[in-house]
Amino acid sequence: MPAVNEPKLYYEGTGSILVDVSDGAFDSRSQRQILEIADALLPVPGILETVPGMNNLMVVFDPFRLEGEELEAAIRSAWHRAKGDGDDGPIREVPVVYGGESGPDLSAFANAKGLSEAEVIARHSHAIYSVAAVGAMPGFVYLSGLDPSLAAPRLSNPRSAVPKGSVIVGGAQAGIMPVTAPSGWHILGRTSLELFDPERERPALFRPGDRIRFVQERVR
Repeated sequence: MPAVNEPKLYYEGTGSILVDVSDGAFDSRSQRQILEIADALLPVPGILETVPGMNNLMVVFDPFRLEGEELEAAIRSAWHRAKGDGDDGPIREVPVVYGGESGPDLSAFANAKGLSEAEVIARHSHAIYSVAAVGAMPGFVYLSGLDPSLAAPRLSNPRSAVPKGSVIVGGAQAGIMPVTAPSGWHILGRTSLELFDPERERPALFRPGDRIRFVQERVR
């Protein structure tokens, strides 16, 4: 079914338009529509890049080759053609060691939720996540699909260095740290996967629209 709501378009300088469909809350169907139009717009002459965000899309274009009004019309046309049904492609597994040194927040997180550590792990690992966006740092994935019972405000005092590979929760989203960097998200575990490698043909391991499931690793 085509989209009913109209996206809001904002010019970010003379060569880019931000397409915003958030309405104040994340919506998975709208995110799938964003991913559809990101691909649909790329062949349009004058469009240089499309960058999906969380329920938004940055469209970078050459104003000498493409008029803003033409691009606006192309965006709205693509949006109304987008169905947002998604592609049920393969699910990629992400091995995780939960708790202990790998997940220093798991115990406190579980206590705050009134759950056991095993229950938190089960709810976190049973969900099927979708990569809604890649950004903030190279290879960082914003994951939709987190069990609502695990949604939690970010830490009031962010850490100055969250280790590379940390599997984290912040707000209503899950994520994975591709590098060691500051963050206020809760660390539940860690994966050995290399999320970003500039030497690879495709440096970022995941891209928007990919589906992920976390799999608990047993520590010997």
